[in-house]
Amino acid sequence: MRLIINGETIERPEPCSLEALLRELKPKAERVATVVNDNVVPSDLRAARSLHENDCVEILTFAGGG
Repeated sequence: MRLIINGETIERPEPCSLEALLRELKPKAERVATVVNDNVVPSDLRAARSLHENDCVEILTFAGGG
């Protein structure tokens, strides 16, 4: 299954949920925002959000500063 993650194409052997993908990728930031096909996916809905062929996923981290 082909996914586009933050602009880069990856191949997965099987479909998964957004939550499972995040566990696999282990983003460096403790808290992230997720967007699938231009739709924000709240953290409490990630387990229910199945990913499909050619889905475009953005994993956004928050940067502090002043």
